[in-house]
Amino acid sequence: MLNNWVVAPTCLPLVIRRCHICASDRFRASGRFRVNANHKLIDAWLLVLCTACGETAKLTVLERMNVRSVRPGLLDRLHDNDTGLIAELLQDPVVRRRNRIALDWDNAWRLDTGGSDHLDREVVDVSVRFAARIPVRPVRLIAEGCGLSRAEAERLITEGKLVSAVRLTSKLSGDFTFTLKR
Repeated sequence: MLNNWVVAPTCLPLVIRRCHICASDRFRASGRFRVNANHKLIDAWLLVLCTACGETAKLTVLERMNVRSVRPGLLDRLHDNDTGLIAELLQDPVVRRRNRIALDWDNAWRLDTGGSDHLDREVVDVSVRFAARIPVRPVRLIAEGCGLSRAEAERLITEGKLVSAVRLTSKLSGDFTFTLKR
């Protein structure tokens, strides 16, 4: 029987970017956007706050775009400071590349295994689905979900009792499956 696990975000990740005031490298989303229109052109930024000094920085969302080319729904979400839009934009690779930022997902996600009834079976087949693009080592998820230490999970991999089509020791942010034989 195939078990389904879900890796889901619990809060917004921290933004990794250097603060120009205190040289800290962590920012948190403020939950607000700044929108500025100049005649027919519009700019929009996501405001983030330094975790050390509280300084505000702007992450560019829209830059010198024609107002008519922006979807009205997007414009409404920007004006309403939609938290769902903040999560979407932080996940967007174009926004991250444009602003030269990375995301820190430490303590911002949880693993939902659907219970512990799978732990006593001889062979366990598990499908892991990511609700957001959260980079995590699969061996960490397996250890947490099966109640093992990471060293024990890595030992099971080398013994061939823990198998998957993906490499379990490097970071992954996409869905995968694995089989555990006890």
